[in-house]
Amino acid sequence: MSNDRPLDEQVLFRCQDGVAWITLNRPEAHNAITPDQRNRVIDLLAEAGADLATRAVVLTATGKGFCTGADLRGGGQAASPARPAGAPERAVGDVSRMLRIGAQRLIAAILDCEKPVIAAVNGTAAGIGAHMALACDLVLAARSARFIEVFVRRGLVPDGGGAYLLPRLIGLHETKELMFFGDSLPAERAAALGLVNLVVDDDRLEEVATEWAGRLAAGPTRSIALTKWLVNRSLESDRAAAFDDEAVAQELNMGTHDAQEGVASFVERRDPQFRGW
Repeated sequence: MSNDRPLDEQVLFRCQDGVAWITLNRPEAHNAITPDQRNRVIDLLAEAGADLATRAVVLTATGKGFCTGADLRGGGQAASPARPAGAPERAVGDVSRMLRIGAQRLIAAILDCEKPVIAAVNGTAAGIGAHMALACDLVLAARSARFIEVFVRRGLVPDGGGAYLLPRLIGLHETKELMFFGDSLPAERAAALGLVNLVVDDDRLEEVATEWAGRLAAGPTRSIALTKWLVNRSLESDRAAAFDDEAVAQELNMGTHDAQEGVASFVERRDPQFRGW
């Protein structure tokens, strides 16, 4: 399959039963992600977050690779403005700017999405691909999946928030081992470290992702969104700030239909019927 295909064929999107499925679809490149594809994923996450009909998101891919990193050769890189005579091809500030509007914006879009995001990791997740998965709220992995902090193999520094995410998930020493050596981390070992919620047989990945996403989509969507916000903010809050955030979240949530329905259903001894707002 050629990278000349329309962008909506390179990143597939469907919404079914309240679940938005975002699927990287360039298996011939092991789903190495181009700038155009990255921007489409960012836009789709923003749309899912704002859409009341969408109550959960699944991020996955086709083929044997979930995402093997950034593919700057695959097209979609914005043309640089003309440079003055004698200016260097790369000036100080160019790299950091590229990261801010690229890899960092992608990871932020996952972390900040108002809907819970499940990663269904079908194969190798390397570099920014690994960080995309780890930024998701829940991570399902096929038994054949691998996670690789590939940057050191190329003499690079991790990007896409990796040095922010990993220590918070598994601690300093495990993070440094993964990032210093760049070894391939099997799904089972990733689960043992706490990077993956559940490892399933390859042929059951979509089934289990559908089941988990369906449970989320039937839940109190705003409550889950506020819970996600609280938990993510707690990673850099002190106790006073965390307690303040909790009070704000409680205030906001108690004004929702679903919170009132949850309390009413408890009093009336029936199952709640959450609507997502």
